[in-house]
Amino acid sequence: MQPPLPAPRPVPGPVEEVLHDTGWAGEARSALACAGSLLGVSLGVDACAHEPTPLGTAGWIALAAVLLVVLLPARVGVAPGLLVVQGLWLTRTVRIDRLVSVSWPQGTSRRLILRDDEGSRAEVDLRVLLANPGLWLRIETGARASRRRGTLTHGTTDLADLSLRVHAETTRRILKASGLQ
Repeated sequence: MQPPLPAPRPVPGPVEEVLHDTGWAGEARSALACAGSLLGVSLGVDACAHEPTPLGTAGWIALAAVLLVVLLPARVGVAPGLLVVQGLWLTRTVRIDRLVSVSWPQGTSRRLILRDDEGSRAEVDLRVLLANPGLWLRIETGARASRRRGTLTHGTTDLADLSLRVHAETTRRILKASGLQ
């Protein structure tokens, strides 16, 4: 008979769930596949056309790396009171329970721009929020807390418009998935 397993250690403090963009891994794989395909095709064509040179190969590798950098999406994570947007080289953290400004420009850049009372700023793509309603609900909850505190002074109209858009899109997806649309 084997001895019983030891009891798990208690975790200090409450463990809060961090929500992440569920589509990030697929988009990152697609970016890597596009860059890898460009590299493979360009090296193949270069090899068929003439003998590849080290300078030409380095150029194709650099071009594929630039394509990867352009296509790789930022990773978005939201914990209660905190938004983290991790780019390739830069990580931006915003306290969503202490927001001072929310803006949602209606132009071609479909990004939500958040600023907190510490001066931190982060941008989140609207497609991420539409694809992950849980992320939006955490951001909306933090914005409500900021409004109750009195720190959110700019962008409440943009926030309300975006809230309607996200909730309408979520409802449409639920109805479509259940076959009621």
